[in-house]
Amino acid sequence: MKLLGLDPGLRATGWGVVSLEGDHLRHVANGTIRTKADAPLADRLFELFRNLVAVVEQQAPDSVAVEETFVNKNPQSTLKLGQARGVTLLAPATLGIPVSEYAANLVKKTVVGVGHADKNQIHVMVSHLLPGVKIDSSDSADALAVAICHGHHLPAAHSWRQPVAEPTR
Repeated sequence: MKLLGLDPGLRATGWGVVSLEGDHLRHVANGTIRTKADAPLADRLFELFRNLVAVVEQQAPDSVAVEETFVNKNPQSTLKLGQARGVTLLAPATLGIPVSEYAANLVKKTVVGVGHADKNQIHVMVSHLLPGVKIDSSDSADALAVAICHGHHLPAAHSWRQPVAEPTR
């Protein structure tokens, strides 16, 4: 099963793909989508959408996971991040790919072991969990961490969604 993790941002959105085979994760690909800071907001969002659709089509994941937005001290930054996050949810959904969301603290706790890990700790642990990976940027390291988190939590999520058989009488 191929899992795509997304770390949304208007300036830079990281993406990372891992393959889940049983309980083994393997790195497939990662990268960063960047938008021009001086372009109008609508153009930046469209560029992000267009590039995300291309990544989803090229990588053909079975499932996508997106990191949830945290509240920033700057309301304008939080709003722009929310808009970029909306695009990251929309792009795979338009292609019929299931999308899950994970809180940043859960991603960090799953990958590093503590919910308030810094970017360097995430990078180190992603490199350790996916031997030989060449990480494109800190944003793609975060996206790979989201994909890893999804891989760890997906089996449990699927077991909760299984229909319960009717008792026989």
